[in-house]
Amino acid sequence: MKKVIYVVGMGPGNQAGMTCEAKSILEVCDVIVGYTTYAELLKLYFPEKEYVTTAMRQEIERCRLCFDLAAQGKQVALVCSGDAGVYGMAAPMYELLAEYETRSGYEDIQLEIICGVTAANSGAAILGAPLNHDYCVISLSDLLTPWETIEKRLRAAVVGDFAMAIYNPSSHKRKDYLKRACEILLDAGASPDRACGYVRNIGREGTEKQVMTLRELSGQEVDMFTTVFVGNSQSYLEKGCLITKRGYSI
Repeated sequence: MKKVIYVVGMGPGNQAGMTCEAKSILEVCDVIVGYTTYAELLKLYFPEKEYVTTAMRQEIERCRLCFDLAAQGKQVALVCSGDAGVYGMAAPMYELLAEYETRSGYEDIQLEIICGVTAANSGAAILGAPLNHDYCVISLSDLLTPWETIEKRLRAAVVGDFAMAIYNPSSHKRKDYLKRACEILLDAGASPDRACGYVRNIGREGTEKQVMTLRELSGQEVDMFTTVFVGNSQSYLEKGCLITKRGYSI
């Protein structure tokens, strides 16, 4: 009998922000595996489920727990915020699958990825239309990516005139990373008046949005629950919204 591990993008965390498919999988699974904060959010909607959690920076341990639970015959859902394939656990699960396929008792396990609404999309909807043309998503976290690589990507985004959604703009140990990123964008040729904005706590209690110029963004204090948006050269601010033109003649 085939055993399936569902890797579920749960969106911003509230039930209204989940896809119907994600909700239906969480309703029928036996056990939900995830980061502790995400589990606490889901317990509001699925209190009867078994939960297995790990802390931050224990992502691979969390993935391995899923294989062990599936080998026991349980229907497992590994949850990720946003979309599991955007800075989520979909790729590590596939990397581990090749290892577990050679082990007795694990060879029939399959993965199924259930897409979710990532912060770039849900945050963009709150701000207006910041990603309405070509755009890129860049994380400022250098835990797994060297800062030199992040800087290259920021510069390339300006050269390509992409709108940007910026994840992980700050943390306790990286308080100045957004300021550094803004300085790089300016040095790469972005105008100080380029339209920008951010959304904090997307889809959760205390959702907050702000719009501003790139010059003003450089001095903002943000956190890990904030997604930052930088427009392209044609983006503009209007009535509290950040809008990137699609290109139609209007």
